[in-house]
Amino acid sequence: MNGFARFFVTSRFTLGTLMAVAVASLPLHAEENISDAETISKAQEIHAEALVLDAHADIVIPSTSLSYLGEGGVSKVSPEKLLEGGVSAVVMSVAVGPGPRTAEGDAAARALADEKLAAALELVSSSAGDVVLATTAKELKAAKVTEKPAILLGFQNARSLAGDVDALNYFYDAGVRVFGLNHLGHNDFSDSSRPIYDGATKTYEPTEEHGGLSPLGIAAIERINALGGVVDISQMSKSAALQTISLSQSPVIASHSNVQAISNVTRNLSDEEIDLIGEKGGVIHVAAFGAYLVALSDPEVLDAVRAVRTKAGLPEEYSYPYELYWELEDPAAQRAFLLEMRSTIGRGGVADMIAHINYIVDRIGVDHVGIGNDFNHGSSIDGYADASEALNVTIALVHAGYSAEDIQKIWGGNFLRVLQQAENLASID
Repeated sequence: MNGFARFFVTSRFTLGTLMAVAVASLPLHAEENISDAETISKAQEIHAEALVLDAHADIVIPSTSLSYLGEGGVSKVSPEKLLEGGVSAVVMSVAVGPGPRTAEGDAAARALADEKLAAALELVSSSAGDVVLATTAKELKAAKVTEKPAILLGFQNARSLAGDVDALNYFYDAGVRVFGLNHLGHNDFSDSSRPIYDGATKTYEPTEEHGGLSPLGIAAIERINALGGVVDISQMSKSAALQTISLSQSPVIASHSNVQAISNVTRNLSDEEIDLIGEKGGVIHVAAFGAYLVALSDPEVLDAVRAVRTKAGLPEEYSYPYELYWELEDPAAQRAFLLEMRSTIGRGGVADMIAHINYIVDRIGVDHVGIGNDFNHGSSIDGYADASEALNVTIALVHAGYSAEDIQKIWGGNFLRVLQQAENLASID
């Protein structure tokens, strides 16, 4: 057993604690009598040997909402939590949200992106070598050998490019390797799966603006390929995602997306998108985000969701149940709405993650699924509230019948393959 495995097995999790959590986290179709010490031990060994990679987390800066963070305002992917959970690497995203599509708005987006980029780099530089920045598949594997948590940088929302494809080079040179063009709201590059709501007019922007990718968006995908970056289709509209998957010369990932057939929200992936990702060799990373995990098909539950929204003064229609809570001016009203919606749809748990993973594996194979949680931006489910609880997912995967090889692929092997393929196709030195 290597040093990291010894640390992990002798950490604060006692065998009894692990078994209790495992029982609570069992996938819905699992047998009831398989929670035993041998199974837990097997999961621990697999977890310790795997390159455990979370494909998406937000970078914490002073303005980050405390509601997104752990107890005491601590990042859910802090180095301590990564170590405690046996997480080898996390993609920390230089992400910005929606804003005015003006020169001033673009400048503000770029300033926010630069602040987050600096914060991530400072986390590495201030760690005295205990946390490493990885920019290649080789460096990720080397970090695993040294048992030091690795940060890989991502990018989300082309607003911070200010309409300039060349700005992608700047972020790549700073260490960014995973690039997603969208977040909430359309931008000049691509349509979003979640059009923006205008509180003044009480209307949404059109479902599509560009019919998918704009000419700028096409140029951006081509530039990401040339740089050797990984293209991320999470949060794109269906049209934009399908175009991107077909256009990209290297396989794409969805860094934090779930299955629409299980949880019918616009942010999740349709079967058509899932199939094309598999056909082109990409990877879908399932997120521990309750609002995109829980099954919302029961008509009574859907009626209850609409009733909660109407009671709060929000539109009945939504792209996901919690949408527009930020439009409520009173913080107390926001909290009341969030709590009532949580009690209506449930928080979600590890079993829900396994259900989404099973769906993807059954449809396109185990080579095309991973895990990307969106921690520090809303993710937190029963049994997997932050990186420290990552082992619970491995336990559930073992219970669901996945082999050690399968689990190693799901946790990081599939991502590594795509990263290596992107590097191999780079045409810009």
